[in-house]
Amino acid sequence: MKTKTLSQLEDKYIGPAGSKKREIYEKDLADLMIGYNIRQGRLKLDMTQEQLAERVGKKREFISRVENDGSNLTIKTLRDIVETGLGGSLKVEMVF
Repeated sequence: MKTKTLSQLEDKYIGPAGSKKREIYEKDLADLMIGYNIRQGRLKLDMTQEQLAERVGKKREFISRVENDGSNLTIKTLRDIVETGLGGSLKVEMVF
């Protein structure tokens, strides 16, 4: 059995790096990782979604949506969740 890297599998099933399909995939994955990281931070603090929601003035359902799909967040809301809610710091990187 020949082992393949994740990048090779992505090239084969999604498309090569730089292709439109691959760019969409990578953006969607980045959005999911935002939600995943928020959930991991909340769990590390042994906090419920309800407790996090109270800290940032949102409803539990909103936190659930963010954790399951981190897309369509404003930077202000993301900063509130990370900094006020979880006590972390937000670093945004822009690459041109």
